[in-house]
Amino acid sequence: MSEPYAQVSVRILDKEYQVACPASERTDLLDSAEILNEKMREIRDSGRVVGLDRIAVMAALNMANDLLRAQARDKLLDGDVSDRLKLISDRVESVLGGSQQLDF
Repeated sequence: MSEPYAQVSVRILDKEYQVACPASERTDLLDSAEILNEKMREIRDSGRVVGLDRIAVMAALNMANDLLRAQARDKLLDGDVSDRLKLISDRVESVLGGSQQLDF
C-alpha cells in the first residue's frame, strides 16, 4: 500500500507554492524550502542578480556546489575511517596472533 501524501504550502521569496509530498517527508520539505528561501534571499539582497528565475538558478547552482563539496568531504572521511579501521584490525589480529602463539 502506498504512503499517504500531504499538500504542503511553502513560501519562497514571498510567493506561496503548494507541493505534494509523502506525509513522512513533510518536515524535510519545509526545512528544504526554508534553506532555499534563505539562499534566494541572500542572492536577491546582494543586488547582483535580478529576476526570480535567475535567482532560483543561482541558488540551485550554489546548493549543488555545496552538495558536491560535502560529498567529496564524505569520501575523504570514509577513506580515512576505513584506513583507521584496517590499522586497528591489523593491530588486534597481531596482538591476538601473538598471544595465541604464547599459549601453545
